[in-house]
Amino acid sequence: MAKTVAVTGKGGVGKTTVAALMVRLLVDAGKGPVLAVDADPNLNLNAALGVAVPHTVGDVREEGLAQAGSLPGGMAKSEFLQLRVQEALVESAGFDLLAMGRPEGPGCYCFANSILRACVDRIGKQYAYVVIDCEAGLEHLSRRTAGDLDLLLLLSDPTVRSLETAARVLGLVEELHTRVADKAFALTRVRDGVPPELLAAARQRGLPEPFVIPEDPKVGELDARGRPLTELDAASPSVRAVREIIEAKGMGASA
Repeated sequence: MAKTVAVTGKGGVGKTTVAALMVRLLVDAGKGPVLAVDADPNLNLNAALGVAVPHTVGDVREEGLAQAGSLPGGMAKSEFLQLRVQEALVESAGFDLLAMGRPEGPGCYCFANSILRACVDRIGKQYAYVVIDCEAGLEHLSRRTAGDLDLLLLLSDPTVRSLETAARVLGLVEELHTRVADKAFALTRVRDGVPPELLAAARQRGLPEPFVIPEDPKVGELDARGRPLTELDAASPSVRAVREIIEAKGMGASA
């Protein structure tokens, strides 16, 4: 059974960076195949991992609805969507990537979305780990498209406003009764330590004791050159910090 990790927080806190580094570390540790799920409609995870995405799950949904009345050989729409989701899977060395794409437009998508969720769940069972890069905000949690989680990783930059988003995610998880086996909280882009006032504000909001992911100039340099974050050196501050999180949470990325 796959272990599922969702990385969430407000926009700009480094969700894609952390998700990409998690995938890289799990692959390097030889812990089995990893499925990376880009649930952010802006599609950044593929660039961070250095792969191209020709089709998204959103494309599959639109195609399925457009062709609902003219499917080949009497094929059911559910069968067609399942086939196309499998074709949208991007295969790479040690990991595969599934990009969810943009949210739906006008019209009823309930049936298509329920099929797609089932397809993603079925595909995920083929992997040792599923790492989900969630979009900014609470959309996927509120729709429960993230499903049950082995680890919910909440990210915040060192500001109270960002802490508020992380606290809202925790509250929504409890409200929806989503099964979360473990939680972790990390402050990202930290320079010169974490102010005591910020730690106190996090505790007041019921957030776990934070891990710290320091500001890493190499991340910005690779982004500026359009290079994947998998090229970061193993001694990079961000790589070391993400390794600390997944080892502390029993995911065993010790390579």
